Amino acid sequence: MTAILELEEQTIGFAAGWHRVCALDELELAWGEAALIAGRQVALFRVAAGEVFAVAHEDPATGAHVMARGILGSRGARQTIASPLHKEVYDLRTGECFGTPGLRLTTFGTRIVDGYVEVEL
Repeated sequence: MTAILELEEQTIGFAAGWHRVCALDELELAWGEAALIAGRQVALFRVAAGEVFAVAHEDPATGAHVMARGILGSRGARQTIASPLHKEVYDLRTGECFGTPGLRLTTFGTRIVDGYVEVEL
């Protein structure tokens, strides 16, 4: 599934605020999906029944838009995503890179409203 919001929203650039992306049920558990939200590529990850993370789809190490195909995992209690290219591991909540201190993955707020995933840009 690739979610694309209305063309009208895409033309205004990276509009700040909350954006409804898709129904929660459209996201598979432990699987990444790419979404285009107000012109910005975002990777969504449903890690539990009602818990969704959103990060930039762009790999901070390479600039390639591949993070939705990353590998989910954890470091202790911290949910993580490993880049599919160079396997750099990032904290899904903070964007901190565990292997290279200079790298950081952009993260976005998420919430579930009436069964829909919303992302804050």
